[in-house]
Amino acid sequence: MFTLLPCNSTFVIQYRCGVNSHKTVIHLSVPFLFLLFAGVTSVFEILIYNQNFPHKSVLNAESSILNFFVFLRRTDVNSVTNWNAPLVWEGTFDPVVIDDIYSRMNPRVAVVVLAVGKYTRFLKGFLESGEKYFLVGLRVTYYIFTDNEQDVPNVTLSEGRKITILPVPSAKRWQDVVLSKMKWATVTIDKQIRNEADYLFMMDVDSVFHNRFGAESLSQMSAVLHRGFYKRDQFPYERRPESKAYIPAGEGDYYYTAAVWGGYLEDMYRLIKYCYEQSEEDAKNNIEAVWQEESHLNKYFLYNKPAKVLSPEYLWSDYDAPAACTDNATQLSRFQSQ
Repeated sequence: MFTLLPCNSTFVIQYRCGVNSHKTVIHLSVPFLFLLFAGVTSVFEILIYNQNFPHKSVLNAESSILNFFVFLRRTDVNSVTNWNAPLVWEGTFDPVVIDDIYSRMNPRVAVVVLAVGKYTRFLKGFLESGEKYFLVGLRVTYYIFTDNEQDVPNVTLSEGRKITILPVPSAKRWQDVVLSKMKWATVTIDKQIRNEADYLFMMDVDSVFHNRFGAESLSQMSAVLHRGFYKRDQFPYERRPESKAYIPAGEGDYYYTAAVWGGYLEDMYRLIKYCYEQSEEDAKNNIEAVWQEESHLNKYFLYNKPAKVLSPEYLWSDYDAPAACTDNATQLSRFQSQ
């Protein structure tokens, strides 16, 4: 159960999970107090305990309520955006609390990866590490788009988790690989995934999980800060007005990676389709955005703010991050490019 204990300018959440008791300190804002006294606690109890609560309603309640109750602050990093969304780092959430909440909700999560040509060699590391660290205990389906079905490894999966192989044509350039991922994801969500998942993640297959990548990453729309640019104000947006991904100088608050992003299935469908259609429009005008779908993704998030921002922990790289990251803000690597 949850108990709110007032303590000076903070509240302490005392949370019982099974026989164990946990305490979490949260700092309250004025909007939080209004919501608290308006009856959010009653909704929260329904979210946790009413197993018959309609699933879509649970998902809609989740992002606004959980942000108040289970996300904490670190004083050495920015842990909230300027639109008051959580910015998730190690030490800004209680994994025991959030895992228990989502285990009761029991959502279905789709992971879409594209492994064509030489990229099939990354599947074994991606899948084996995913089974060890990615949304452990939740239902996950890996949707693998590939032109080499025979190269998909036989990996032991936990209960409630499975692999779906989807054949696609080969692609010659890596830019074409990116575009085909958007295309086939859009088509497959329409035909299949929409009936099989509540959340969806797009991920690059040439990456490996190294630490927990848990339910704290779930929201209506979660974007990951690019490890190479999270401390800079000169972001590599598309600056050519001819491109659909164009962002004028002086605009923008973060730069996000397109190697991992996720959210509610329908919200992800709209975003994936947007990136694909905008890329197609650029192609008609004989232009290609400077960072392909990543440029279109950043354009979308500039005007449609993500509900949650994940720190560079959620896609790290040792080969290009140190030049941009000279402090100890990133305490661990959860998901890392190979």
